[in-house]
Order: sequence, then structure tokens, then C-alpha cells
Amino acid sequence: MRRLLEQSFRAAVAAADPLQILPGHLPSPPRGRTFVAAVGKAAASMALAVERHWPQSAPLEGVALTRYAHGLPTSRIRVVEAGHPIPDEAGEAAAREILEQVRALGPEDLLLALVSGGGSALLALPVAGVTMAELKQLTSRLLRSGATIQEINTVRKHLSAIQGGRLAAAARAHTLALVISDVTGDDPTHIASGPCAADPSTIADAKGVLAKYGISFPKEKFSETPKPGDPALALAENRVIATAHRSLEAAGAIFRAHGVEPVILGDSITGEASEVAKVMAALVREVRQHASPWKAPVALVSGGECTVTVRGEGGRGGRCGEFLLALGLELAGAAGVLLTSA
Repeated sequence: MRRLLEQSFRAAVAAADPLQILPGHLPSPPRGRTFVAAVGKAAASMALAVERHWPQSAPLEGVALTRYAHGLPTSRIRVVEAGHPIPDEAGEAAAREILEQVRALGPEDLLLALVSGGGSALLALPVAGVTMAELKQLTSRLLRSGATIQEINTVRKHLSAIQGGRLAAAARAHTLALVISDVTGDDPTHIASGPCAADPSTIADAKGVLAKYGISFPKEKFSETPKPGDPALALAENRVIATAHRSLEAAGAIFRAHGVEPVILGDSITGEASEVAKVMAALVREVRQHASPWKAPVALVSGGECTVTVRGEGGRGGRCGEFLLALGLELAGAAGVLLTSA
């Protein structure tokens, strides 16, 4: 069963592997040059997938900005590693370079944006008047507050010179953003804070998030983002090429092939990780004691974006660890139950 859990996890990852899924979405090269702006934890692998399938005779350059220890060897697209989940100066410098390169593109060029989870922290270019120290401190407080990723990104977009559609708005070239979703709902505006997507949220929404969690920040430092229908985004297309639900289906197929019925509970489970664990534990007990609503052997498969509220100083690990520890405590070492979270 442990091997089966590992196989299902690897199948879920493979369903979002850029080397497998990205080539089929690549456009034809433009008349001019192509600049790749890759950002997120999958940025290097997405860039590598482009290099392997882009014609050698067609111009190709760019920057892939990913977190530390996530780089891969590329030849035409330069890989830069930076801080995540807390932004740092390496990410700021790379984001500034990306924005400058995009501004230099012309009507016959192509901006190929490769967007994946983690890009919000990595693509760290504060608006004028906001320092990196301020951005780091605010990000840390938001991450510890229990705020959802959508709420955190609403704040980030209104303090960024490149997120919330501003990257695409800076380009005079056609923009194609290929997006690997890691957030519930799969809306490009929330994935890596939507560098190429119109932002329906407002400064008032960002201030409301901070007020909700009791976080103070100078109100005059916020900047408004391009909205839906803004002509500056007329040349931008956002295409989601991988989602959590597709990964859950791939994991489920592995269980089914081994005689274990998979039940997909959804890809939009949110809330405190420890509270979600209590609900999952109740389902497990119902299956074990009453063979209802499913009869064992069964695999309960779910995805989403849980949160952890950190009270006081310190704290180690993340949402997966919090969920598994809470679930283990709820089940009190019950035999015949195996857990994984990743």
C-alpha cells in the first residue's frame, strides 16, 4: 500500500509535468523574436520543455525565475533562483530584468509567459515607494495569518510593479501565458498573482484583507492594477494547461488499476489544515465502522489549498505536515489506514 500511495503521487505529478504537457500548447514562432518569461516552482522545467521543442532556427531567449534548488540546465533561457515563500533581492533583480526586456518587445515579437505556483513570491518587484524589507515583512505576516492564497495575492498585486496583469500590459507584443494552476478555481488572476491576467480586485479589496487579519500597512503605498476590458491587455491570452483536478484523476486511475476504488472529494478543499483533517477522519471512521458511504478498500483523494494559522513565534513545516499530524491524532493509530499529503 505504501508503494501504491507513492505511485499515485507520482502519477499526479506527471499529469502536471511540463515536459509532458507543455509542448502541445506551444505556438508557432513569430516573425520577430520570442522572449520567455517563466516564473514559479515549475519555471525551469517549463523553460526546458520550450527549448526542447522550439525550432533551432527561430530566435529564443528569456529568463526562468524559480525557487532555490529548483533550477535545471538550459541553453537558451537563463535560469535564476530566488526566495520562496518570502521574496528576496534575487527575485527583485530578475523581475526587473524581465520587465525591462518585455518593454523592449515590438509588434512582431512574442512574449511567452510560463506561469506556475510560487510565482507570487518569486516575481518580487515592489511598486515605487515600497521597499523589499517592507514586502518581506508583510508577506511573512500574511503567511502566518491564516489568509487564503487568493487574499494574499490580492494584497500582493496592489504592491507589485509586475503582477496583476502589469507584465502583459507592459508588452507591445502578443502575449501567450501558459499556466499550471496550483490554486482552487484555476483562475489565472490568482496563479502567481496573474502577471498576464486582468485583475478584478481593487485597492479597497487589498486593504480589506489586511483589516480582516489585523495587519497594518501604509494605505498610500498601494497601486491599482489593470482591470478586465483594459485595452492594455488586448493582446494577452491566458491558457491553463494543467489543473489539480486532472492530477487527482491521474492518481485515482492508479488506485483503480490496483483494485482500490478511488473517490475524488474535489480539488477545492480549503480551510485550516487541522480542521480539514477532522472532517477527513470522520469519513475514514464511517468507512471503517459502517462501510458507508463507500466500502473498503477505498482511496479518498482530494486537493485544494489549506491554511495554517501560526500563533506565537516559531513553527516548522507546512500545510501537509499540519494536516497529517492532525489526521494521525484524530485516528489515534487506527490500523489499516494509510495517509499521504504532498
